[in-house]
Amino acid sequence: MDGAMGTQLQRRGLTPEQKPELAAFSMPETLTAIHRDYARAGADLLLANTFGANPRKLAGTGYTVEQVIEASVRCARAAAEETGALVALDIGPIGELLAPAGTLAFEDACSQFAAMVRAGAAAGADLVFIETMTDLYELKAAILAAKENSDLPVFTSMSFEPRGRTFTGCTVESYGITAAGLGADAVGINCSLGPREILPFAQRLCRVVPAGMPVFVKPNAGLPNPDGSYNIGPAGFAAQMAAYLPTGVSMLGGCCGTDPQFIAGLKKLTAGKVPAAKVPVIRSRLCTPVRCVEVNGITVVGERINPTGKKRLQQALREGDSAYACTQAVAQAEAGAEVLDVNAGLPDIDEPATLEMLVRELQSVTDLPLQLDSSNRDALARALRIYNGKPIVNSVNGEQKVLDSILPLCKKYGAAVVGLTLDERGIPKTVEGRLEIARRIVAATDAIGIPREDVYIDCLTLTVSAEQSAAAQTLEALTRCKRELGVRTVLGVSNISFGLPCRGYINTAFLTLAMQAGLDLAIMNPNTPEMMAAVRAYRVLTSQDEKCNDYVAAYANLQVQTQQVTKTDAAAPAAAQGTDPLYDAVRRGLKKEARAAAQQALATREPLDLVNATLIPALDAVGDGFEKGTLFLPQLLQSATAAQAAFEEIKAALAASGSKGESKGRIVIATVKGDVHDIGKNIVRVILENYGYDVLDLGRDVPPERVVEAVRKTGAPLVGLSALMTTTVPSMQATIEALHAARLPCKVMVGGAVLTADYAEQIGADFYARDAKASADYAKTIFG
Repeated sequence: MDGAMGTQLQRRGLTPEQKPELAAFSMPETLTAIHRDYARAGADLLLANTFGANPRKLAGTGYTVEQVIEASVRCARAAAEETGALVALDIGPIGELLAPAGTLAFEDACSQFAAMVRAGAAAGADLVFIETMTDLYELKAAILAAKENSDLPVFTSMSFEPRGRTFTGCTVESYGITAAGLGADAVGINCSLGPREILPFAQRLCRVVPAGMPVFVKPNAGLPNPDGSYNIGPAGFAAQMAAYLPTGVSMLGGCCGTDPQFIAGLKKLTAGKVPAAKVPVIRSRLCTPVRCVEVNGITVVGERINPTGKKRLQQALREGDSAYACTQAVAQAEAGAEVLDVNAGLPDIDEPATLEMLVRELQSVTDLPLQLDSSNRDALARALRIYNGKPIVNSVNGEQKVLDSILPLCKKYGAAVVGLTLDERGIPKTVEGRLEIARRIVAATDAIGIPREDVYIDCLTLTVSAEQSAAAQTLEALTRCKRELGVRTVLGVSNISFGLPCRGYINTAFLTLAMQAGLDLAIMNPNTPEMMAAVRAYRVLTSQDEKCNDYVAAYANLQVQTQQVTKTDAAAPAAAQGTDPLYDAVRRGLKKEARAAAQQALATREPLDLVNATLIPALDAVGDGFEKGTLFLPQLLQSATAAQAAFEEIKAALAASGSKGESKGRIVIATVKGDVHDIGKNIVRVILENYGYDVLDLGRDVPPERVVEAVRKTGAPLVGLSALMTTTVPSMQATIEALHAARLPCKVMVGGAVLTADYAEQIGADFYARDAKASADYAKTIFG
């Protein structure tokens, strides 16, 4: 693969005022020469200069997506003809966070990527190369757009930070299994880091994708120096890239800071060599961006978001209210659930719209994978499309029309699938009858290409009060399915005890027998202490809980807590036990509950006391988790959104009392001239506003003189500047110099993917903010 484009354009004359995406018009000969140099250096794949050629970034340039992509592909093709290299349509991020973390709708993102894909296919690109992604949701939108609008192969790549997660918290494993499930033809890692830093992430990626899927890397030329250069030359780069040869990675290239000499070094390094075979670890995995759940032993699926027999949830769903389901999700996660079952099956509601709504809202408050529980194809289609990660679908059965309807959806969206051992004739009474249906389901999943590790068979739990031998039949069928078909198993445990008193005893005993028989997924109520105790104890006794860590964490303090809590304590209201509903709602990211808690608290507390004593400490607690790596960007933003809902109530109370409420200070923020990426800036604004600062957001592509004018007019003592691209860092420096030249008494904090603390100091900034929480911490030092 080839090397960097942006830094090459800079070296050959691109100015900060020029948009890199338009180089095919402003400097076509230079652009073609860069491609040609890479081809002559040995690159087999050239990425057309279309990274930012999306409708959002081209708005106002006078050029259309089709014009820019056609001209850019033409330049790459002219260079490729000499050596026979392939030409890829290069697709980068749109530059805006998708909802719920941001404002860009998922289908709008799909539409923007689709326009690029259609233009690239029409221009004659050989493949689609989706790169430098940090948001798994945006990557999904891009893959779907590529698959639905062309027949071209699709390569995908994400950029990871040193901790092994992307900017939005996505893990290597979640990326690999999601991209593979959505039908990517190759997966890789590019940008952000050098070869040595990316190596362990590439090894992890090779372990989770199928054996036949190519893996590639395009690292930067090491790490950035304060002057914007990189710390590794061509020889050092090739030496570090040699470590990839035995890993199973089969394609190599370069990203920021690399040039044709780097690619020539890679060509020499790999000459005559055959890529090593990957040895993936075959496991059943479900995921959200920030959490990957390996079903390798008993796994708990929370059953509480299912309206059957739950009048409160039924009422909420009929009213289109997702808040109750969200609180159930959070409670089940805290009780120990690892997957959440989500069902919207009420006869008098719009199930497709309701299931889609539930999935959308639940994804904003929990990082647990979801089990989409429906037999309605339209409902599953809508829910699967917006699900972020890899879910499981519950369920299909032995009816051919059901298999034909649901399995293609599971295949398209990369979902695991539950198969019920029943068909149009009902549930077989014998073990052999259930096995026969299980074999039929497995044959259908094999035929469509769903791997065995993603197939779960439910041998169905029947109540023993009606048929006492049913339990033994179910357990024998479960054991034989695992042994003879090589699939995972699932049961709705509590069905066993319907019609009997003290159902918890029966449920717990049956769960224990089922775990011993080989149960993988237990659909149960995780808020039932004795059942969770059985799960945790079983994991200890079968060595699934290494060193008993989880068991000790769950129960080490139980005896002390039991001794301290009296009957009177247990009956006391939450506030009397030292908990604050507003604090808790913000910490959990529950917007509706935060608003309601603020309304209730305002009846007895002063508005500013709520801000200082509750809202800000709650945000601090979430921020601490973010810094420690226990919480990630989605949770940080969701908590900020919940705090904002509460703050709106507080502002209304202040207005009603005739008080405006004092701002903690005025801050001006902007994305610098030439840069249209404002994701980071927008996140900073949300966090700062929730800490009580008055933020003037000047937007993106802001010239230095406009920043100076805003600071002079407002008297703001703090300015925040953002830049994502190497090519726009000079604009950041020019803005800082303009502020200094105007002798404005303000401090300047800077942030962005291409910056480091040393680089920030060199360009005259007062503070380098590595993330939104750091910017809020710095603001506290400025304003006191």
